[in-house]
Amino acid sequence: MEFRFSEEQQMIRDTAASFLAEVSDSQAVRQAMANGAGYDESLWSRITEEMFWHAVHIPEKLGGLDLGYVELVAMLEQMGRCLTCSPFFSTVCLGVNALRVAGTEAQQKKYLAQIAGEGRTATLAWTGKGRRWDAKSIDTTYTLTKDGVFLDGRLHYVTDGHTADLLIIAARENGSSGEQGIGLFIVPAGAGGVSSVALPTMDQTRKQATISFDKVQVDAADIMRDAGDAWPLLSQVLDLARIATAADQTGGAERVLEMTVDYIKERRQFGRPVGSFQAMKHKAADMMLRAESARSALYYAACVADEYLAGRGTDVMLAEAASIAKAYCSEAYFFNAGCALQMHGGIGFTWEHDLHLYFKRAKSTQQYLGDASFHRERLARMILDAPT
Repeated sequence: MEFRFSEEQQMIRDTAASFLAEVSDSQAVRQAMANGAGYDESLWSRITEEMFWHAVHIPEKLGGLDLGYVELVAMLEQMGRCLTCSPFFSTVCLGVNALRVAGTEAQQKKYLAQIAGEGRTATLAWTGKGRRWDAKSIDTTYTLTKDGVFLDGRLHYVTDGHTADLLIIAARENGSSGEQGIGLFIVPAGAGGVSSVALPTMDQTRKQATISFDKVQVDAADIMRDAGDAWPLLSQVLDLARIATAADQTGGAERVLEMTVDYIKERRQFGRPVGSFQAMKHKAADMMLRAESARSALYYAACVADEYLAGRGTDVMLAEAASIAKAYCSEAYFFNAGCALQMHGGIGFTWEHDLHLYFKRAKSTQQYLGDASFHRERLARMILDAPT
């Protein structure tokens, strides 16, 4: 593995930083927060038509850029720094990854080409109302009849579920439990029997929804691979999404550190900058250590994801790297955001200051796809179950 950016990767990162600084400043983020969709459609059009980022790791034969996960993570890190509001995460890190990992060749040819060529949005929905992020969280059911497959149930916490054009649904066969009987299905958002409701969320920069299914019929061509035994594939999709979330967290951890250092250099108390006090220096040093360590864990995981998607890595390697990155980046972001609030003093708690937006993103992403405790326990189980 190469742990330095190539010239092309550095250019991609720098281009992303420059573009997002222009289009995703504080004013743009707050306007998107107030928008019912949760993002500015004109910005999404620029991302898809001008930058073509939505197709970053879609194969070239399907109209994509055919780049790797490291390049995707470099973009996501910059989006995390700017709290960019767009359906990029749901479409690229959930929808595209699900199609790449679990889609048939015909499904990839059809839907990845639509996403790359038309800028269609997508998302993945699998969680019930409980607070679990494993197979037991899936409680939407599917029924096999002579007329086909029918979905019934309600899925919660679906990122951009109220605006996505394409829904990839995880459901379990009636009577199944645990990791058994799980299938993945592609459903157009406008299909009969499908309804969605946007949810009030703590993190207003990333919208979620509840999606309901009432005897929704799925075409045979839209049943994804390994129907009834799809949990291993879904688990790999979730691990790729965890690495993507860790990239968002790393960017945010770096940004709140920069904001804090800038502030304590300017804020004066007792005739000198508060940043000159030893306690402040120690806290800032702790924040920097967290951010740099998070970045190391992230890019190791991104390299493992590249190997996995290229067919050279295993799902176990992917799971280990994803859990390490998600656990460490979750704690680093929340630690840095909390320290930043304290070091800013009263101004950090005001609505007018952007720091509270990062704090909320840190908390929401900490819980999303499993918190640090969940992933440390998962790693422990993998170690115990490993062959000796």
